[in-house]
Amino acid sequence: MTRPPARSAAPRRPQPFNPAREVAVRVLIRVLAGEGFAATALDAALQSARLPGRDAGLATHIVYGTLRHFPSLDAALTPLLTGKTHPKARALLLAGAFEKLHLNTPLHAVVNEYVNLARDARLAPPGLVNAVLRRVEKADVPELPAWLAGVYREAYGEQTEAVLTDLLTPQPLWLSLSDAGVRMLEEDGNVVFPGQQGTERVELAQPLRETRAFADGQAQPINPASLACVDALGEVRGARVLDLAGGLGIKAAMLATRGADVTSVDVVARKHEAARANLRRLGLRAEFVTHDLTAPLDLPPAPFVLLDAPCTGSGTLRSHPEIKLRLTPEAVDAAAQLQARMLPNAAALVEPGGVLVYSVCSVTLQEGPGVVAGFLAAHPDFTAEAVPGLDVPHVPAGAGVLTVPVGGVDGFFMARLRRKGEAISEL
Repeated sequence: MTRPPARSAAPRRPQPFNPAREVAVRVLIRVLAGEGFAATALDAALQSARLPGRDAGLATHIVYGTLRHFPSLDAALTPLLTGKTHPKARALLLAGAFEKLHLNTPLHAVVNEYVNLARDARLAPPGLVNAVLRRVEKADVPELPAWLAGVYREAYGEQTEAVLTDLLTPQPLWLSLSDAGVRMLEEDGNVVFPGQQGTERVELAQPLRETRAFADGQAQPINPASLACVDALGEVRGARVLDLAGGLGIKAAMLATRGADVTSVDVVARKHEAARANLRRLGLRAEFVTHDLTAPLDLPPAPFVLLDAPCTGSGTLRSHPEIKLRLTPEAVDAAAQLQARMLPNAAALVEPGGVLVYSVCSVTLQEGPGVVAGFLAAHPDFTAEAVPGLDVPHVPAGAGVLTVPVGGVDGFFMARLRRKGEAISEL
């Protein structure tokens, strides 16, 4: 018996929308519901979706751009919607409006992509999406709550408008690179530009985790302002350094790179595992201690102590724009109270003649100059010193400085405090 010829496989129907847009919308749904932060949610989504570099870039641009422009986008959409709009539909409309109004994607492409996404992923009524995206126009609404804009004006004065404009632009990728890391990135088609504070600004042709430089431990992401807090300690080679509220251990890694003997302390034990894994990748080591720094810590005093205290993150709105949608003045007061409890316990770990650097990635005066002023008034055995090694724009702020968040640099407050007395190493 002669068998009939085998049927050739039917050609796969092309997807009617770019999967990058579905990733972006699903991340926005989570972030706008308060279920996570954009950076972690997007990172997990991109790892799961395994999009090509170009599409991953589009998803990233949509997520962060939509959050940066959320106030004006929301104001533009609201008059076009009647009744209660489902969160999934609203997230999709926000993303589509961002593309139309700020990415200047052609109208027909925006409408077709988001209508197809709404229908096929069952995220919103296609007819609603079609009607709203065709009609939506820009709304002249500030992108920061008035009280938070006031915080920035108080911090930066005449530079405020430049800062607020810069906060709406895409965040560059800053890497601390070895010479080998620079060479590897450039050989693999990536572009490395001179940066600030010992970092480089990098434009990647592939996801960072897939680069040889990252896999071989020759690259570490860190914002120049964050690295300035490490450099504020001065020369630490061969010295004991306590990295307090160390989180995921990025600053611990930078201290270890500089030859310090680092002990990193944080209240969340699971963060230590991520920090250890990163240090192994970099070929570095540090000790880890789990402790709540609102209580005294029983460790021998050290010549260098860095307290990068938990804060509101108000200086990182360019890289974490969702913060401005959640932050309240009451949260600022609560953060300052927490920091004021932690700082004396950090100071108790500084040996006579030693240095304490206090930093926060916030630009509110309560969390920075206010906390330090209160501490110095109650601790006459400490004096403020000039912050050394600053290679980022900055302005004076009480007993310390504020970095100016322009050009992709985060807004950090930092103060360098010296404990009076003769250094133990000199006794």
